[in-house]
Amino acid sequence: MREPLVRMRGIAKHFGAVKALQNVDMDIYTHEIHALLGENGAGKSTLMKALSGLHKPSAGKIFIENQSYPYLDHKTAAKLGIGIIYQELSLIDELSVLENLYIGRLLYKTICGIRVVDWKKMRKQAAITLLRLGIKVDLDEKVANLSISYKQMVEIAKVLISDVSIIIMDEPTSSLTNNEIEFLFVVMRQLKADGKAIIYISHKLNEIRQICDRYTVLKDGSSMASGMIKDVTNDDIIHLMVGRELPSRFIPSYQSSSEEIIFSVKNLTGRNKKQVNNISFDLKRGEILGFAGLVGSGRTELMNCIFGVDKKLSGKIYLNQKEITPNNPFQAVKRGMAYITENRRGNGFFANFSIQQNIAVSQSLKVGKFKGAMGFIQPSIEQNLAQIQQQNLRIKCASVKQNITELSGGNQQKVIIGKWIACQPEVLIFDEPTRGIDVGAKAEIYKIMRELAAAGKAILMVSSELPEIMAVCNRIAVYREGEISTIFENDISLTEEKIMSYALPINVGETV
Repeated sequence: MREPLVRMRGIAKHFGAVKALQNVDMDIYTHEIHALLGENGAGKSTLMKALSGLHKPSAGKIFIENQSYPYLDHKTAAKLGIGIIYQELSLIDELSVLENLYIGRLLYKTICGIRVVDWKKMRKQAAITLLRLGIKVDLDEKVANLSISYKQMVEIAKVLISDVSIIIMDEPTSSLTNNEIEFLFVVMRQLKADGKAIIYISHKLNEIRQICDRYTVLKDGSSMASGMIKDVTNDDIIHLMVGRELPSRFIPSYQSSSEEIIFSVKNLTGRNKKQVNNISFDLKRGEILGFAGLVGSGRTELMNCIFGVDKKLSGKIYLNQKEITPNNPFQAVKRGMAYITENRRGNGFFANFSIQQNIAVSQSLKVGKFKGAMGFIQPSIEQNLAQIQQQNLRIKCASVKQNITELSGGNQQKVIIGKWIACQPEVLIFDEPTRGIDVGAKAEIYKIMRELAAAGKAILMVSSELPEIMAVCNRIAVYREGEISTIFENDISLTEEKIMSYALPINVGETV
């Protein structure tokens, strides 16, 4: 019988009174892709941070090739060949792709007795690694100029470019296109064949079943079960993760009863016409309008134009029959709009703020004088505002005074939603609202969106997951190459294939 490359035994991690991990056991083998599963907050990322040297366990031991370690620091983990690809991007926007790939580990050569950086060797290694991942990007391009999808691939390349034997992948496909995911899976299978051990964290059960060999499920910080993927069904995994049954498809349980048009976009064109070109649509009170389409089709760019993040060439926006066309996000907020962005950590919240401060900040901005510059409010009012949202949105936290970075991804997303609800907007934009969130938390986000719609709010939703957008929305606008190709009424006869037929690019003269 094979010996595990990694054994984790009795791992515990406490943050004050909060027990993030309790007596967790896990075995990892070479030539294997191991799925680490569990709801947000189950302890997956904390466990992997303990393995990669970012967290010191409160108890337990880690064995690497039968060598015992009470804990690993970051340098020791790196020397042992442990690399981690984070769900939240850790790239530096102002540096080039090449510089990001080699941060903290520059290669050197000696010329006339002088040690200098070997840029030629680094460029060659970087080019080979990126080619292996199937992406074409200029090594001298600033990371700030890349799409989220390309940034994620650079994040993956940072680890693959090192000589690692244990690779931890935390939601690596959350921002990737289908083609990029396929390329990544090809690379993962080759790494497995080369004897690497891969730990794969994902909430996408179809991916788990496609790429993984074994699994471990965590629940409430404890290990629930381990075994072979082929021996369990998706329902088995969900039951182990959440302890309750979840429906396979959330058919919209309500229909907007109102015919009142609350929000309209007329002939909106952005500076890049390939992404936003002559867009018009209406949105009824209490309606959720979904935007389906391929990654890169321009859906996020459209939402940015609507909210005033990106400049417009032409077009107008109306709320309650009154033109409100915002020129910047501040105007959009003041005029009754809210925007839950796709990049949660990048521009969704303030990482150095508490839950309380993050929830109160938008309300403070909206009511503050001098364009929000004097928007500070009393701590007691701030705390009350946060506690209301914490209770209504079922945010799991020890206190609203906790720093937001201590929460799971799903609870961070609830804080962001609470921040905008506190502004009492009439129109909310949800851009990829469940990216990187587990199945249980997804159901809660869906419920929140439906409750908002039932209360008379109008919602725009962007999602790359067709089952999700079909689950939540009343109507679905299909976005293709900067234009709306059609808008479907969402009913039981609508299929993913029909939506995709209108989302795929077409050649001149070709019809759908």
